Amino acid sequence: MAGSGTIRLAYLVSQYPAVNHTYILTEVRALRKLGFEVQVVSIRASDRPPENLSEEELDEQRETYTVLKAGIVTIFAAHVLTMLRRPLAYLRGLFEVSRLSRGFREALANLIYFGESVVVGHRMCYLNVNHVHSHYTSTVALFIARVFPITFSATIHGPDEFNDVIGFHVAKKVARARFLCAISSYALSQLMKASEPRHFSKLEMNPLGIDCGKFLPREHRSNPSRFEVLCVGRLAPAKAQHLLIKAIDRLVREGRQSVHLRLVGDGPDWVLLQNLVSARGLEHHVTLEGACNHDRVLSFYQQTDLFVLASFAEGVPVVLMEAMAMEIPCVATWITGIPELIRHGEDGWLVPPADEAQLSAAIARLMDDAELRKKLGRSARLRVQEKYDLERNVERLAEIYRKRLG
Repeated sequence: MAGSGTIRLAYLVSQYPAVNHTYILTEVRALRKLGFEVQVVSIRASDRPPENLSEEELDEQRETYTVLKAGIVTIFAAHVLTMLRRPLAYLRGLFEVSRLSRGFREALANLIYFGESVVVGHRMCYLNVNHVHSHYTSTVALFIARVFPITFSATIHGPDEFNDVIGFHVAKKVARARFLCAISSYALSQLMKASEPRHFSKLEMNPLGIDCGKFLPREHRSNPSRFEVLCVGRLAPAKAQHLLIKAIDRLVREGRQSVHLRLVGDGPDWVLLQNLVSARGLEHHVTLEGACNHDRVLSFYQQTDLFVLASFAEGVPVVLMEAMAMEIPCVATWITGIPELIRHGEDGWLVPPADEAQLSAAIARLMDDAELRKKLGRSARLRVQEKYDLERNVERLAEIYRKRLG
């Protein structure tokens, strides 16, 4: 902490700026407005070239320390200096790598995390920052705290951590962390399930949020000639876009020729989804847009009539909050933390996961009922303003930092 009372901390993230993690950028910038000194450290460089970044992202990129861009000389020097200055702590970190690893692959992954942790910890000591908060990099943060006189905290999103609590070392992170933030009651319950009751006092629940002044209601279309359905997210098995495409195919075969699905995002399922579109003859009904910067995503929100997530696994999707704030009616699966955001029939429409027929029926119902779309959209914005407003939730996060670190 700075002598003036200003809280100084590092934010450790896996990739920054990143199109799928814009809420981290907004969180960091909001904390700075509240007087915090935040140094962002990213393991990897941005997911896009500079010409595809917004002005805010370019500003952040210039100020971010990127581990994998540091260069081999800098990385080597960080390890040598740490071994010389903190030999026992360095060995303790290596011992932790061995102790946490259940096989060769896991040992290799943990060794990489350890290598990154030494570079980050060395950098933090140079900057005289003694607390790190992580998003998606909590194992690296765990190793940092093992080697350096640095404390750590983390925001836990799920659901991956909860699918393998042993592999993600959840109990150990709860025990070692200064505190952990869960983004939903569901995530909080899973952290409790995986840890000992004596550590429950370290757990906080603080939802993510969005700037409702940036995501304003778009024009409601009662009878569009082409009904636009939007899905934004990584193209990956957990997001179940293949199921959504099949639901659209079902609608087309039922005679709903006006429906058009736009998939925004990139990922390992790109080829699979493109092949599915071709095999079903849906080229005029499904468009894969690829990864887009936030300004372009905003333009897609403004053109859409319905937002849909067919996911098998989620935390609490920020893209749902964004769509809801713009009064776009949403259909999503009733999994993990989503029912905390959307109340079925009131702020949106929830369907069981892995059920193509009910997903298709929900889309059809909202296509046919303009008044229901309008009602759900208006209620959705009020819900986000009440529970997921960025300013209010970052102020709550700031209070957590002051209480835990001040």
